[in-house]
Amino acid sequence: MSRSLPVLPEQPSPPKVYRRDGGRVVAGVAGGIADYFGIDVFRVRVVFVVFAALAGAGVMAYALLWFFCPQGNDTAPPSQRERQQAYGLAVLGLVAAFLVGFVASGTPAAQLVPLVVIAIGASLVWREFDKSRTAPRSLLLTWSRLVGGAVLVIGGLAVVVWAGDISFGGLNSTIVAVIATLIGVVLLTVPLWMRLWRALNEERAAAIRIAEREEIASHLHDSVLQTLALIQKRSDRPDEVARLARRQERELRGWLLGDTRGRVDSLSGALKSIAAEVEDTYDIDVDVVSVGDLDPAGDRRWNALVAASREALVNAAKHSGQRKVDMYCEIEDEQVEVFVRDRGTGFDVDAVAEDRQGIAGSIKGRIDRAGGVVTITSSPERGTNIGMRMPRDADNRVDKSTKKNAVHEPQKSTERG
Repeated sequence: MSRSLPVLPEQPSPPKVYRRDGGRVVAGVAGGIADYFGIDVFRVRVVFVVFAALAGAGVMAYALLWFFCPQGNDTAPPSQRERQQAYGLAVLGLVAAFLVGFVASGTPAAQLVPLVVIAIGASLVWREFDKSRTAPRSLLLTWSRLVGGAVLVIGGLAVVVWAGDISFGGLNSTIVAVIATLIGVVLLTVPLWMRLWRALNEERAAAIRIAEREEIASHLHDSVLQTLALIQKRSDRPDEVARLARRQERELRGWLLGDTRGRVDSLSGALKSIAAEVEDTYDIDVDVVSVGDLDPAGDRRWNALVAASREALVNAAKHSGQRKVDMYCEIEDEQVEVFVRDRGTGFDVDAVAEDRQGIAGSIKGRIDRAGGVVTITSSPERGTNIGMRMPRDADNRVDKSTKKNAVHEPQKSTERG
């Protein structure tokens, strides 16, 4: 039976706020937020103006979003009306911050004016370093804005330090000058940090993608391509080709989906491993469904359950006459149940001699000694179903009086052993 790999659902990436590029007026922050929430950009700008009056919170929020939000790829430029409206709101925000600081907090105008000048100068420098990918720039205009912004920042800091007659807690004027210089350097170089930070993130993401591609290429070369070469050499043996294809499917499924098959610390993985072994040995298809999992940790009960399950699969492969066997495992809080079912010829359970090792010793005897119980149902029309139950609690043996060890109808006498 041909089985196809399940299709993994594509995981949507988390939404991000992108600043406008072609449609920006200052930095595109308000436009990016408006696009993200699907609202009018005018309302976003009004909110920034209102928050600017709250001790400059709007200005700080705008600057932080400018730094952390990546640039978008829109190309439509803003209209002349929108540009004029945005500049008017920006001026209104600065004036509101100035008036609130001057009237409400009683801060002297000599201290507020230089701060406004510094903010304007920094925004000019930031905007020129934050180059647009869509709008060409004049080199002369760019340098003029950079120099003008730098002059405004340096001049504003100089006024704050020397001409503002501000007390800095008794700090030496030299120390104050050094601090002001550092602040100016930070304000003027933030765009460079921003570009470097984004470049490093892009380089790291590219390196991860390259490593993943190399890992995929290596695995495909070492497994899939080698198997295809073997299939080509053995094309005259269809049974062998089918067996190689099934084995490669299992390996590829485990690698892609993180399957637990073959893990020694997983009961589900152990059952899948023995199913794969029987598939390869007896050239059948074994469909394994497992619900839950546990760590066997060397417990003899789970070793017995795995060994008995393998013997049930081998019996089905050898005697059922079918190429497909189903195995279902359900791990609950109180017990573990494993069912092996085929739809083959069936057999008479009573006709199986007690000294036969297959069912009597390797399945029933092994499970009985470990404290579990086996239920076998078989009929010619419905095949054979072997159910094995094992308690999770080592001191709690399954009550065998509640279920018969063998329930069957008149069978075709096909001995299994």
